[in-house]
Amino acid sequence: MALHTVEKIGGTSMSNYPAVRDNIIQINRSQAQMYNRVFVVSAYGGMTNRLLEHKKTREPGVYALFANNDSDWQWSEALTDTAKAMREFNATLFEQPHLLKQADQFITERMEGIRSCLLDLQRVCSYGHFQINEHLATVREMLAGVGEAHSAFNTALLLQSEGINARFVDLSGWREPDNLPLDEKIISVFSRYDLANEMPIVTGYTQCEEGLMNTFDRGYSEITFSKIAELTEAREAVIHKEYHLSTADPMVVGEQNVKPIGRTNYDVADQLSLIGMEAIHPKAAKGLRKKNIPLRVKNTFEPDHDGTLITNDYRSKTPRVEIIAGIRHVYAVNVFDQDMVGEPEQFLEIQKLVMEFNVPLLAKEHNANTVTLYLDTGLKVVKRIQARLERHFPNAEMSSRKVAMVSVIGSDMNVPGILASLSTALAAKNINIMAIYQSIRQVDVRIVIEEDHYEMTIAALHEALIEEHRYTVSVAS
Repeated sequence: MALHTVEKIGGTSMSNYPAVRDNIIQINRSQAQMYNRVFVVSAYGGMTNRLLEHKKTREPGVYALFANNDSDWQWSEALTDTAKAMREFNATLFEQPHLLKQADQFITERMEGIRSCLLDLQRVCSYGHFQINEHLATVREMLAGVGEAHSAFNTALLLQSEGINARFVDLSGWREPDNLPLDEKIISVFSRYDLANEMPIVTGYTQCEEGLMNTFDRGYSEITFSKIAELTEAREAVIHKEYHLSTADPMVVGEQNVKPIGRTNYDVADQLSLIGMEAIHPKAAKGLRKKNIPLRVKNTFEPDHDGTLITNDYRSKTPRVEIIAGIRHVYAVNVFDQDMVGEPEQFLEIQKLVMEFNVPLLAKEHNANTVTLYLDTGLKVVKRIQARLERHFPNAEMSSRKVAMVSVIGSDMNVPGILASLSTALAAKNINIMAIYQSIRQVDVRIVIEEDHYEMTIAALHEALIEEHRYTVSVAS
């Protein structure tokens, strides 16, 4: 095991350079404490939305406009606006004119290079022998990478002006002749650096033979982060967020009622990722877990707090609930077919058809004649899914409805009566449980409720199972 840490800084934190400098980098550290740290950075908040599409609203960015190809000028104009927004952000970071000039020249060169590339691609594909759809994945990766290159270059430049031996490490593949496999590329790049005396500031996007976005889409920065930690055998992997990994969302239950989790394991992290509250992408955690590298989640704005340490071997001393989390805007797709009885392969066929739409499956259930799949997607996709299922199963009854899902999670929840406490707490608030699931491993309970009851459910369960400690039993009992 090496001496260094690999640390990821999220987009919201990156947008606040003073916080990054003072709370994460901590430039007043001694020389001995300053190095042996690798920082993997996300794009500044909102920039990837401009470059691709808005993550939540799906408002088109440069990529979406280019892919739809409604008009040549729309994507080009969006690229111009994004470059302008990047330079305007530069102006908030750099007080010294010569540094601002360097930062602006860097991003202008990248953005104009992208414009030339996209125009050439359109020109080549206009002849018909080349299809633009075959190149869209590469276009998406190129556009995503420039966001991280922008933030990494700026951060390295700012730190160098503070007297720190920072190094801009560009994994985005800009003008590189070779497209190496991910592992080979990371090993090759990091063999050039002396971590005891240099501080790499690394792009969260890595261009590689596998194509990160094909598999992980916008979770690519966590894959880069975890792979660097794994392949360099880091002492610890650290994620800096703008909040603690807490017992619940403080915006829902109140900051005064939540507390940082402190310790948990990778199993709990996996359960959180299933409902979109990612401590880390589950595929990113895989390498850390196998190499037994601890993961720490820290709050950027509380640098002296130890945060939450995630390890393989942690198990709570007494069975208890550690976190209440959930996800809104879930669609329950229901297939009822009286002829399904005694035909178990029909359930598998339904699931396979739905999974071809590449949507996150949060949970599934079936009985003798009904299958229900809970999907994290939008109404348009749900309608397409229903249409396909109706074609394959013309005698079945299809329905869908919007619901919410709330999970009660802990590293050991082998607590007699936990379901009774949970049900009582919700009944007291007049909240109906539409469906409920408890795994035999006793690490999570998932509840399906009306979407309008989402916040009430989280608050009620947090109060009953965490604030009032009804979840706890002694090991002896």
